[in-house]
Amino acid sequence: MQVKKSSKANLENYSKLFMQLGLVLALLVVYLAIEKKTYDRVIADLGPASYNMQDDEQVIEIEQIKPPEQQAPPPPAPDVIKVVEDEKQVEETIIESTESDEKQAVKVDRIKDVRVEEDVIEDVPFAIIEDVPVYPGCKGNKDQLRECLQESITKHVSRKFNSELASDLGLAPGVKRIIVMFKIDKNGDITDIQARAPHKRLEDEAIRVVSSLPKMTPGKQRGRAVGVKYSLPIAFKVE
Repeated sequence: MQVKKSSKANLENYSKLFMQLGLVLALLVVYLAIEKKTYDRVIADLGPASYNMQDDEQVIEIEQIKPPEQQAPPPPAPDVIKVVEDEKQVEETIIESTESDEKQAVKVDRIKDVRVEEDVIEDVPFAIIEDVPVYPGCKGNKDQLRECLQESITKHVSRKFNSELASDLGLAPGVKRIIVMFKIDKNGDITDIQARAPHKRLEDEAIRVVSSLPKMTPGKQRGRAVGVKYSLPIAFKVE
């Protein structure tokens, strides 16, 4: 049976090409071998080794210690001891007894009674006062008097304050606040009034209204009349 081969699969057609590639490769190897340079190996003589002994030497300074000075020996004791008589006479001090006789009366100066007045703070804040000032017409215990005083002052200010003044001043709409601080003195009068408000005329109006509060029974701290500081916030709405 005849084997059919393709002309492209026959390697004999490429024999010349393979031969040329092998020749070129052989020539390249020979050329690189010729061009390689070699050098003689020389070992230099290092000579005898030197060692400097001074490098590792450590200098230690030694101080000379002086011997202690010899002290002179103490003088020899005398052979004979002389007794010197003391010609001065010593007076004896007699100490009297401090014990008192039960039958002997002891005089004592009259003892005076000295009363120390207790310092009381003149002005006491309303929050810590023991006995609050009494507003005219208020009755009851301490808690009731405190509540009655606050309600009476609030009603008085609400009734006397000119609320139309805020709209006349051209203030922006909203809630406006006035803080008034005053004192109910030892006599029950309203003094030291101060106000802080968005406008000067509002401050003057708040001072005028608080000044019109009636005379009260003064507050007491430890049984004594004292000034009482009071703070009153006033709020009103401007439409």
